[in-house]
Order: sequence, then structure tokens, then C-alpha cells
Amino acid sequence: MRVIALAAFVGYLAARLLWVSLHGVLTAPSLTRSNYRGRTLVTGAGIVLPLALLLVEGIRVASGGLGVGRSVTISGARLLTILAAWGFGSLGLVDDLFGRDYERGFGGHFDVLRRGRLSTGGLKFVGGTSLALILVSLRTPDPSAQLFVDAALVALSANLGNLLDKRPGRVTKLSAAVFVALVVGTSAAHVLVPVGVVVGASLGLFRDDLREHLMLGDAGANALGGVLGLATVMACSRGTRIGALVAVTLLNLLSEVVSFSDVIDAIPPLRFLDGLGRRS
Repeated sequence: MRVIALAAFVGYLAARLLWVSLHGVLTAPSLTRSNYRGRTLVTGAGIVLPLALLLVEGIRVASGGLGVGRSVTISGARLLTILAAWGFGSLGLVDDLFGRDYERGFGGHFDVLRRGRLSTGGLKFVGGTSLALILVSLRTPDPSAQLFVDAALVALSANLGNLLDKRPGRVTKLSAAVFVALVVGTSAAHVLVPVGVVVGASLGLFRDDLREHLMLGDAGANALGGVLGLATVMACSRGTRIGALVAVTLLNLLSEVVSFSDVIDAIPPLRFLDGLGRRS
């Protein structure tokens, strides 16, 4: 438990350092967009999450090479988490930069596909599905139906992160809650250590997100969702993973017919938690 908490804290510090250092780059006009209140903010700031993980793991390897630490290798859960964070984060950043609002949702993307084109959201879906299959196959190379169950869980979790990122701080709050549940439910499984770095990095941007100084964008929400889906695959039993897949599938389908923001606003306890810390 303490190792995971330390990983989250290190991720937090890395994200703060990167946000301050890269502020001039991330505030370029090409990375701005209007939020739900019409305020022009930096979008795609969530690319800091995979960058923070890369920085932390790079320092860990360098320290091991200097004789400080246990290992100089990146493998297993650490390698998979790096691939997931960068893969889903990069696909999300493409959508942040070039996506169009009227092409949102499964229906919008498939409508574009029927016209012989591939939207950025469609690319994110196809690329995310392929990435999820690769990640799961690296963990369990034996071919079976479970491969597709786990890959679907990872891909749909990434997409769900995007769907929930409609208000400041929302996806970070939910991601932190899911991560805590995973840590408690799995007795702090060691595979969750690199995931803790990513979640901690999201907390490093949390205050600025709430104050509407930035948006995580698809780059951050996609990475958070994908990494947490992968964490579920790595740390949980087969039955738990199937249950999680059912839940994220239903939520993805529900998003096609209702607005999560409207549902949250209609339920007072959820509305209170969702708005906690946000600017009025």
C-alpha cells in the first residue's frame, strides 16, 4: 500500500513539474478549445500523464543503472502501463487537435465511416481496440475468448473516460475512486504501482482542471480510462473482469441515449460530489 501511495505522489510531482515546464508549449493556440461554459482553455493537457509516467520510469531505470534501486529493466506491468498510457493518450491527442464535435459518439463516427471516411473518433476507436488487443495478448499470449473479453474491457474503459470528461475534475475524481477501489479490492496488488503514477499525475493537474485553467481532453481521459481498464485486467479475477466489462459496456451504450451530465445533475448526492471544488 505504501509503495502505491509513493508511486502516486511521485506521479503527482512529475505532472506538476511538467505542467509548469511545458506551459508555454501546451498553451499554443492549436491546443485551445471552448469548454462547456464557453471559456477558452488549453485542451489535451492530459498528455502530461503519459509524459509523467515516462519521466518517472526513466529516472527509475537510470537510478538502477547507478546502483540505486532494484532493477534497470522495464517489463511486465510497468511496460504494459507505459504502452497503454502512451497509446491511448496519443490517440486522444489526435482527437483533441483535429476532432469535430458533430462527429462525436458511436453513431456519428459510424455515419462518417458509411460515407467512406474515418473520423478522428473512429480512428481512436479502431486504434484503441487494436491497442487493447495487443496489450492483452502481451499479458496472456494464449488464444482464448478471454483475450477478447479483456481487450474489450480495456478499450471500452478508455472510451468511457472520454465520455465522462465533460465537466472540470469529473474524470479525475472518478478515476481516483476506481483506483482506490482496485487497491483495496486487490490488497494493493504490485501491478498497480505504475498505474498509481498515472493516477497521481492526474491529481497533479486536478486543481488547475477545477479552476478551468486547462482540460485533460481526450489525451488525458483516454489514457486514464485505458490504464484503469488495463489495471483491472492485470489485478482482478476473471469473474470480476467480466462483471466490469458488463458495467462499462452498459455505460457506453447508455451514453448514446442520455447525457451523463443531465443524470448527475438530477441526483443531488452525485451533483454535490461532481461540483465539489469547481468554480461556480
